[in-house]
Amino acid sequence: MSERKQVIAIDGGYAAYDQEEALLLAAGAEFHLRPCGGSEEAALAVVQDADVILVRESPVSRRVLESAPRCKAVIRYGIGVDNIDRVAARELRIMVCNVPDYGTDEVATQAVALALAVLRRLRLHDTEVRAGRWSTGVLKPMHRLRGATFGLVGYGRIARMTQAMFAGFGFSRVMAFDPQAKMPEGVEAADVDAICREADLISLHAPLTTETRKLIDARRLSLMKPNAILVNTARGGLVDLDALHAALASGRILGAGLDVFDPEPPNPAHPIFALDNIVVTNHIGWYSEESMRDLQRLAAEEVVRVLRGEPPRHWLNPW
Repeated sequence: MSERKQVIAIDGGYAAYDQEEALLLAAGAEFHLRPCGGSEEAALAVVQDADVILVRESPVSRRVLESAPRCKAVIRYGIGVDNIDRVAARELRIMVCNVPDYGTDEVATQAVALALAVLRRLRLHDTEVRAGRWSTGVLKPMHRLRGATFGLVGYGRIARMTQAMFAGFGFSRVMAFDPQAKMPEGVEAADVDAICREADLISLHAPLTTETRKLIDARRLSLMKPNAILVNTARGGLVDLDALHAALASGRILGAGLDVFDPEPPNPAHPIFALDNIVVTNHIGWYSEESMRDLQRLAAEEVVRVLRGEPPRHWLNPW
């Protein structure tokens, strides 16, 4: 076995890994791509000699962590770490880190794009034109954003960028819920129920935790205005998909734009996908060529800090 430190990536999916290879080689480490396809059993086999584990979507359970006795850190290619057992990692003195400072423009752009696609009913009109049905009449009502209320659930980097991108649309009020954030002038601190009652556009930017799972459930959907639009580019588990289907199918709310689901990929037979007042994408909000390169570089730089014995920039389970 090589005397160099071993860095194991248990998920593939990127076109190249030249940044990881170069940065880790310079730090006296070797990079190995050993995709597990989301299988815990496969992960158990490939992490045994890992000093650091890099992961995207695969679950990193207690069993996986216990099978990597040399492991100092698990670093997530991305922001959400709900696929990593942070409690077990802390008990085993394995650092859990993420990369929260990439893709801000991209996810905010996705949130805006989904909101506008729903607002302007692009899916419905695209289908009509492609089918040879041309009408300048009203198919379904649309509403302007000027004078409306914008609600943000979570007020971190992406939420603030989303607000900035929407600034020119003329919202009369901006409401936000985030117990960890100090609201700037012009943003009203509010609880989730108030946002659901009063906002015309609601954009979700909260992490998925035990407390936030199904944050948007049947009760909160029942609070929303009939012209409300819900956008989720954060985590699929924030929304009760069955309850959202019922609200959309009954016309209880105007529409929804979803880039994330729980589970992923979702069941294509779910009845929500038969509706024309929802626009969906495949958890692609994080992506641009530039953000992907940023993400890989930032993750590799975090690995280097760990291997040098330096504190990581984004350590989520400190002791």
